[in-house]
Amino acid sequence: MDTRLELDVLIYPDEVRIATPEDLRQWELETASQVSIPCVRLFVALYPYNPAAMSPNYETAAEELPFVPGQIIKVCGDKDHDGFYHGESGGLSGYVPSNMVAEIPVDDEYVKHLLMQQGFLPMDHRGMCLMPASNEVPSIPDNVVVQRMVALFDYDPWESSPNMDSEMELGFQAGDIIYVFGNMDEDGFYHGDHHGRRGLVPSNFLQSLPWD
Repeated sequence: MDTRLELDVLIYPDEVRIATPEDLRQWELETASQVSIPCVRLFVALYPYNPAAMSPNYETAAEELPFVPGQIIKVCGDKDHDGFYHGESGGLSGYVPSNMVAEIPVDDEYVKHLLMQQGFLPMDHRGMCLMPASNEVPSIPDNVVVQRMVALFDYDPWESSPNMDSEMELGFQAGDIIYVFGNMDEDGFYHGDHHGRRGLVPSNFLQSLPWD
């Protein structure tokens, strides 16, 4: 019968002693604090990219991610020595050339979630992405209830708003998904998020859309 015991020991310059449970817990905490967790960043494609036809790396083109302008790509970590990120989008993953994308200046984790669900950023008439500015996407307090709604009709604040400060409102089109925060105000407006931009939205143009 083998009666050997396995013990954890701590080795110091002037002593060696058996580690206590408290020593092990402290060691685990210190080790965990030193582990680097890659930061998730969001990028938007500026140009169309077909690796099979455009990649400078013919042997590894199959490992690269194809995309179209406006497509949102989730990236972990920094670019490699060849100038490529590793990203995910549309259920696919692969290498992304850094000169074909631009980082979206959003730190709020909830807004990142919304943008990834959305999948694309809107484009203007020149084919340029309308990227949300960081000061347009403030953090949402943890205790605020978020509801998902769908627009029933088109809404242009400059034409349809009953308010004098219509620049505080969001325009949208029928079928757009809008996330609203908190309760409706006394004028019948919610504070909402549409394509990463935030402002007031009229409740009578919206209908609740379940999350599942």
